[in-house]
Amino acid sequence: MSIFQTLSISGSALTANRLKLDVVSSNIANANTARGRLVNGEWQPYRRKMVEMTPNKPPTFMNYLQQELSLSGVHVNKIVEDTTPFQAVYDPSNPDSNKQGYVMMPNVDVTKEMVDLMSTSRAYEANVTAFNAGKSMLLKALEIGR
Repeated sequence: MSIFQTLSISGSALTANRLKLDVVSSNIANANTARGRLVNGEWQPYRRKMVEMTPNKPPTFMNYLQQELSLSGVHVNKIVEDTTPFQAVYDPSNPDSNKQGYVMMPNVDVTKEMVDLMSTSRAYEANVTAFNAGKSMLLKALEIGR
């Protein structure tokens, strides 16, 4: 593994974690959005979104000779919507309430989102540290050549 691959791995993780931070922030911002989107002429509440990430597969010995700069790290597969049911809140005075007086609210749990936000920001910080360590090793290697 070359030193440039370590930078690539950290870079892919930084990109994926930044996207996850954006999605979690969007979930928190829309935690009380009862009118998220129009579906079949009816307003649906905002539905929580989640990021699916998978690790890139490291090269096998056979592929290593053919793929000199194959990448490892992570990548985002897709952003999916959480299928848990919406929360029903009784508020007959709300214009978005149904015939029984319930308003369908988003399936966003702010506590869960805050935990996701903290763990993702810690992962981001760890990858910044790893990236900086790789960068300083490269700089030291360049100083040896002087």
